[in-house]
Amino acid sequence: MTAQQRRRRVPALAAEERRAALVAATVPLLHRCGLEISTRQIAQAAGVAEGTIFGVFPDKQSLVVAALMQALDPQPTLDALAAIDPHAGLRQRLTTAANLIHQRFAGNAHLMAGARGLTTGADIASSAAQARHAMADSRERQLTALTAVIAPDAAKLRRSPADVARLLLLFCGANTYGPYGDPENFDGAETVSLLLDGLLTVPENHTCPTQTETPKVP
Repeated sequence: MTAQQRRRRVPALAAEERRAALVAATVPLLHRCGLEISTRQIAQAAGVAEGTIFGVFPDKQSLVVAALMQALDPQPTLDALAAIDPHAGLRQRLTTAANLIHQRFAGNAHLMAGARGLTTGADIASSAAQARHAMADSRERQLTALTAVIAPDAAKLRRSPADVARLLLLFCGANTYGPYGDPENFDGAETVSLLLDGLLTVPENHTCPTQTETPKVP
């Protein structure tokens, strides 16, 4: 018996394991190259033959979408939001949350642009439709997590915690994706100041009317 024959056979990966390995190899490529990657690049990164991809995915787009959804998984950000100290002040909690959201948006900006392209159009493939639903679910989960960060101070706010969370996400999104964004100079603290204080210079002894207060007529 030769040395080669004595070697233990390496069992072939099950289909789900192979899929997971291909997705894991594709995610770094998406970050480096965007969505316009080739099956040859993916196969080289995964250390497999190019035909292996089509043994577990019907086409390249299905693999790219699966990898994109893993790359955009909000769970790390959700875990970080959940770890914010609920006993800290509202401004401190919101600043920490805004920085986390800014980091997520900035780190995935190029992938989000590609994801939106995949999920629009009249003829949406099954894999792209799944991506659209996954992105909608991701947005809802982020909104829920951010609302929970704000909720302990609901009595101090003119709007509901969910409304404040939506505004914060809107500001962060516009700062990252909008044509007038300035992520380098408009950080979490500045975002929160805009949200809580507005843009007017208000004397410290001035109290802004709440939603339920009626302005006095002189």
